[in-house]
Amino acid sequence: MGSNDVYDFDTGADKNKKESVVNLVGSRSVAFIAAYSSLLLGFAGLAWTSMGGGNIHAILFLACAILCGYVYQCPPFRLSYQGLGEPLCFAAFGPFATSAFYLLLGSTSEMSILPLTGTILSASLLVGFTTTLILFCSHFHQVEEDKAVGKFSPLVRLGTERGSGVVKVAVAMLYSLLFASGLSRALPLACILLCSLTLPMGKLVVGFVEENYKDKGKIFMAKYFCVRLHALFGAALASGLVAARAFQGYFS
Repeated sequence: MGSNDVYDFDTGADKNKKESVVNLVGSRSVAFIAAYSSLLLGFAGLAWTSMGGGNIHAILFLACAILCGYVYQCPPFRLSYQGLGEPLCFAAFGPFATSAFYLLLGSTSEMSILPLTGTILSASLLVGFTTTLILFCSHFHQVEEDKAVGKFSPLVRLGTERGSGVVKVAVAMLYSLLFASGLSRALPLACILLCSLTLPMGKLVVGFVEENYKDKGKIFMAKYFCVRLHALFGAALASGLVAARAFQGYFS
């Protein structure tokens, strides 16, 4: 997030981070204005869509997701500096944002309870997992910088060796949750089959982190491998849901 880079720039956490938005554009003010303009325009557009469809539930979920993002990075909260960034990221991009966009697909203004099924809840947990893994792995190469400015990320607290073990457990939990969702029929068989094809990418993430967690130069790429896993897994999950609906009875 652009605003996250702005506030990390203020504390000095991103001083040597070449890919920081502030460092890329060369201006804190430009990055700040762009970040908040994007937030306001995006939220206004989504709110308009939600209200137009009479869907108050969706806008509430979106507000919760944005709130998670705000307390994650912005003063006076900056909860990411207390090691709470990962739980907030999981909640924001998983249950809150995924559920919100699902609800935006239909009008549910007359429903007294949230129209969330086991399918959308399972999918949101999986999306939250892969997104949070990106954030966790983004700290591997900047442990010293984070520690110097008082940013106690999970990797500052755990160390990179134990952190590599967390990555292994997290990837194992991701696929365990996938298969559990299939066994419970929360997700259709098509999702399980297609998402299973991403196992080599998950194995690559684990292997890369285990092999390079001591090498600050190489471990930098860990977050980008996680981005690939997130993209492939998400595409497979979405394709599975589409296939299950298109061929109902075959992949359900």
